Amino acid sequence: MKRLFSPWRKAYIEGYEKDDGCIFCNALAQEDSPQNLVIHRGRRALVMVNLFPYTNGHLMVAPMAHQSALEDLDPETRAEMMELTSQALAVLKKVYNPQAFNLGANIGKAAGAGVPDHVHLHIVPRWQGDTNFMSAVGETRVLPETIEETYKRVRDGWG
Repeated sequence: MKRLFSPWRKAYIEGYEKDDGCIFCNALAQEDSPQNLVIHRGRRALVMVNLFPYTNGHLMVAPMAHQSALEDLDPETRAEMMELTSQALAVLKKVYNPQAFNLGANIGKAAGAGVPDHVHLHIVPRWQGDTNFMSAVGETRVLPETIEETYKRVRDGWG
């Protein structure tokens, strides 16, 4: 299996060569590391860094079960996803000191889901003024740290 972001910088310039299959299921099949971006595995869900983040610290929480809708998950999995979301918020507050967060899910292709077949939640740290000319008009995101640095900071903060 290919590394997810090796070299990740090239992905932003020349386009990302996507692995076959589901990114979450592929990540689950690997050992947790900077290569699969998995920060933490619970019993029923995982937390991983978003390879194409909106801001630094952009995390995703996904069930281990390959399901396309929240209502198709058992109550224990949904509860664990919310608990992991709470833990991720605490870690991100400690590591990045954001002023706010966006939490959300794009469920289904029409809603903008990049991975429509495996439901997941997004956790996006926010700071006043983080949306500016580059993102609003230039349709380009500028991040002050690499994906590798984000992975290390959040993983170390998770404990």
